[in-house]
Amino acid sequence: MTVPSALQTDAVHTSTSLAAAVAERLAVAGCVAAEEEADELVAAAPDEDVLDRWVRRREQGEPLAWITGTMLFCGRPLRVGPGVYVPRYETEELARRAAAHLVDAAARDLPRVPRAADLCTGAGAVAAHLTAAVPGATVVGVDIDPLAVTCARRNGVAAVRSDLDAPLRSGAFDVVTAVAPYVPRRDIGFLPADVQRYEPRQALDGGDDGLDVVRRVVAGAARLLRPGGWLLVEVGGDQDELLTRPMSAAGFATPVSWRDEDGDLRGVAARMPAAR
Repeated sequence: MTVPSALQTDAVHTSTSLAAAVAERLAVAGCVAAEEEADELVAAAPDEDVLDRWVRRREQGEPLAWITGTMLFCGRPLRVGPGVYVPRYETEELARRAAAHLVDAAARDLPRVPRAADLCTGAGAVAAHLTAAVPGATVVGVDIDPLAVTCARRNGVAAVRSDLDAPLRSGAFDVVTAVAPYVPRRDIGFLPADVQRYEPRQALDGGDDGLDVVRRVVAGAARLLRPGGWLLVEVGGDQDELLTRPMSAAGFATPVSWRDEDGDLRGVAARMPAAR
C-alpha cells in the first residue's frame, strides 16, 4: 500500500521529534553518544510506551544492547541478552585479523576444512564473524557462563559450556581467539559506573595483573593449535610485554601486538611454528 506523501512527512517529523526528545533525556543521564542511541531506541521500539520504558532503563545505565536485544558487530546484527558481556567495537579488529588467518589456512591446506576455536566466546561475536567470513570453516565457541552459551547459540555459534580449552581436541585448530577478562582487579573501580553495576564481573576481572585467565588461554591454545596456527587475544595497557615470556614458554614465536588509532594496545597475536 502506498502511503500518501503528507503522512510520510508527518511520520518522519514525529520520529525526528521523538528521537530529539529521547536524545535530550539520554544526554542528561550522561550518555556520551546520546543522539546515536536515541535513533537506535526509536527505530527498535514497537510503540511509545515500550520506548519510554527502554529509555528509563538506559537512563539507569543498563547496556543498550540488553535493552534492544541486538547490536552491530563487524557490520552484522548480533543478539545480546541481559547478563551477557556486551562485545566492544574495539574487538572487531581482532575478529578481522583472525578471519584473515583462517582464510589463509583454508587456502593453504585445501581440501582440509579450516577450524577455529573462540574461547571466552561470550555472545559469540568473534565466532559468528569467523563463521560468516569463512564459509565452510568449523568454528566452535566455548564459555563457562550458561547465559553466554545460550546467547552464542542464538547467534548461530556452535557453543559449548566448559572451562576454556578443556573439551577441545589437541592439534586440531588453525586459529584460536579469546577475549578473556583482562582488567587488573585493582582497576575495576575505574571502569564506568554502569559497567560495574550491570556487566558480569567474571567477564572483566583478570586478577592481580589482569592476565590470570589469559595465561591459561595461552597454554590451552598451544595444545589446540596445529603447527603454523595462530593465537589472537585481546589485552591492554602493557600486557603485551607481560605475555612475552608465557608465550615463549608455550612454544609460540615472537608475538605481534596491534594498537588502535589513539595508540592504545588492543591485542596480541602469536604463531605456533610450522615445525615444533
